[in-house]
Amino acid sequence: MALAPQMDSARPKVIRSLRWWIGGILFASTVINYVDRQTLSILAPFLKQDYDWSNVDYANIAIAFRVAYSVGQTICGRLMDRVGTRRGLTIGVMWYSIVSVLTSLANGFGSFAVFRFLLGAGESANWPGASKAVSEWFPKRERGLAAAFYDSGSSVGGAIAPFLILPVYFRFGWRVAFVIPGLLGFLWLIVWRRLYYLPQEHPRIGDAERQMILAETQGADAAENAPLPWRQLLKLPQTWGTILSKALTDPVWFFVTDWFPIYLVAKGISLKSGLVAVWIPFLAADLGNFFGGGVSGYLIRRGWPLGAARKAIVIFGGVGVMLLIPTIFTVNLYLITLLFALATFSYASFSTIANVLPTDLYRSSSVATVSGLSGTGAGIGTIIAFELIGHFSDARQASVTHSFDPIIVAAGLIPFIGMILVLLLVRNTRATEQGLVRRI
Repeated sequence: MALAPQMDSARPKVIRSLRWWIGGILFASTVINYVDRQTLSILAPFLKQDYDWSNVDYANIAIAFRVAYSVGQTICGRLMDRVGTRRGLTIGVMWYSIVSVLTSLANGFGSFAVFRFLLGAGESANWPGASKAVSEWFPKRERGLAAAFYDSGSSVGGAIAPFLILPVYFRFGWRVAFVIPGLLGFLWLIVWRRLYYLPQEHPRIGDAERQMILAETQGADAAENAPLPWRQLLKLPQTWGTILSKALTDPVWFFVTDWFPIYLVAKGISLKSGLVAVWIPFLAADLGNFFGGGVSGYLIRRGWPLGAARKAIVIFGGVGVMLLIPTIFTVNLYLITLLFALATFSYASFSTIANVLPTDLYRSSSVATVSGLSGTGAGIGTIIAFELIGHFSDARQASVTHSFDPIIVAAGLIPFIGMILVLLLVRNTRATEQGLVRRI
């Protein structure tokens, strides 16, 4: 009898709303992920001068990252479904943190390309892992907001990166600037290993929250323990709708993250005076993430069918990204900033739905696999886009402030095409009746 109080005092203290703490650690991973990848794009105007790179050279370094990132998403997605979220994200973050630190040893085009390739391989684990974690920890009415939460880390990371990286660069040089994100990744791993377990085995979850989560997630997935084969997944129109939702929108976002400083310089705007324009679109995207996730969740609570609530945001985002196009008519920094902000707000709303579609449509055992496939589609689209951006911008240098015009027009129109395809492909079909995908 005397041992009972000791046993009670040894029990870990329950964390209230633990699922949102899980969402917070996924958000932090995405922030660090984006600070890491933004380091090169922020320093690109300086490194181009130091190493005499053309836009094509820079595009090829960026493409080295994208190739590994594209292939890696499909591989890492399957890995997540096989080894689990906790172990899978541990491997991914440890990998890219080590590579980030080692990038400080680069000494030219070839070594930068190799390190960016290795970085892309590690960072490709983040989105499949985060999607799988959301499917394990959140009911469907909260998944849109949870996906918005972790995905907003990309815009937050992009927004704070200039303020973190540029001061380090101006004081200590570019090599130290590449070490900082790697160290942040190692700190994140300590927290992750202590915090993340499945709801059914987590020592610090309350009974009510555990029952609420498992009533939906475990019950819905009880019939399937193994991921569906790739061949079967790729026969489903819902899978292709999910892939295209990323493949035709993410290249626009990566244009903003990797090329926006260069675009401003091409417009005749100095990077120092244009610093406000570098981070405001990221802040707008952050708000767009929560708008997309919050509004779709609100519509579900109001009685809208899940599919209609998601597609309403897809339409909003596909139309809104076209606001990029008017920037070709101006060199005014503030107007460019406003239009890019509105476009990235719209993109992020669309992106939130694209990220949550695998959790809406597939059982937990296949979520990371489908998320990885969509990430690979996004990577292939981005590789093609970057190659075209490098060649078109170099070929049109004589056009001065209009050198990026065709690129901007395409960036505004392609997500609209993606919107149409998502509306056509993501629907209830015979596969829904067979239980291969969930009803939407």
